[in-house]
Amino acid sequence: MSAVTEPTAELVDTFGELYGHEPVGVWAAPGRVNLIGEYTDFNEGFVMPLALPHTAVAAVARRDDGVLRLHSADIEGPVVELAVDSLTPLSDGGWAAYPAGVVWALRDAGHPVGGADLHLASTVPTGAGLSSSAALEVVTALALNDLYELGLSRRELALLAQRAENAFVGVPCGVMDQMASAACTPGHVLHLDCRDLSVRQVPFDLTADGLTLLVVDTRVKHALGDGAYAERRAGCEAGARALGVSHLRDVPYAELPSALERLSDEKVRRYVRHVVSDDHRVERVIALLDAGDVRGIGPVLTEGHTSLRDDLRISCPELDLVVETVCAAGALGARMTGGGFGGSAIVLAEAADAESLTKAVQEAFAAAGYAAPRVFPAVASAGARRLR
Repeated sequence: MSAVTEPTAELVDTFGELYGHEPVGVWAAPGRVNLIGEYTDFNEGFVMPLALPHTAVAAVARRDDGVLRLHSADIEGPVVELAVDSLTPLSDGGWAAYPAGVVWALRDAGHPVGGADLHLASTVPTGAGLSSSAALEVVTALALNDLYELGLSRRELALLAQRAENAFVGVPCGVMDQMASAACTPGHVLHLDCRDLSVRQVPFDLTADGLTLLVVDTRVKHALGDGAYAERRAGCEAGARALGVSHLRDVPYAELPSALERLSDEKVRRYVRHVVSDDHRVERVIALLDAGDVRGIGPVLTEGHTSLRDDLRISCPELDLVVETVCAAGALGARMTGGGFGGSAIVLAEAADAESLTKAVQEAFAAAGYAAPRVFPAVASAGARRLR
């Protein structure tokens, strides 16, 4: 696959055609893949995302008349025009709800955002579990932070973007996606503590080790995923209450067997087992990376997929087929990544095996009657930034 390019010049030209004036600047924010630690962020646990080279890019100009104008290069339709003082949470605004929600969140927090013109384009695949929505939110937040000289930190921007998705769009996500988009650095995976949002940039240069991390976008999104995220979050919260802790992060891995014995609800028990064991898998991956044993994380990834499939039950036949196929064909490890019920899997492999593994997945999908998947390398890339 060719390098992902950011369509800056084209975006600026189209902005001028749409709005009749030049943008003040152009900003970008990436999608992400999560190496390990799934459904742990809202449990105040640990995650390890890395930014993708795929980005949402926004050409933006400030307005001070209370008008917000939004346009997408990727979605057919006219400019969406909104009054910033009339923005209403949960109003089902489609794609525009993500940037509009950020404006609402900034104003609700007391920041003097008087409006803006935005033209957006994205190379982050939608519906692939790669955080295309967080990229839209973070690029909007960063641009408005700069244009209105708000002086907000990356952490503050991520929290405001999360609030936009939680309270305005209505998706009860944790903060991982927004923090990854805002704070990742090239050549590193982000070790994020979702309780205090402390971060550690962990070197992750697979090329130097002769390795690659492939993303397999199954191109499917099952309807089962609608509402399932919220149901699992509620189940985790019920588990924490039953165990007498504020969040499942507070259940030590060594005490997991005894904790599970105290839970009478079989579904809640499964959710708790996944979250506590996945937090432990993050710790194991960190230890392996610190020891220079990158190949050693492969089996931990595959173990994580088994937990997502059997305990959290958010996998699907297409994702399972990816993991089964690549592991049988010589991959070091693989797992689904993201919210589940479709989306993407990641595959850790020797770089020399990337082509044969890709072919094996393509052939397996064709034999199963599935649409051809999209396969590309996940290169640890830069977080949100101003391009011009």
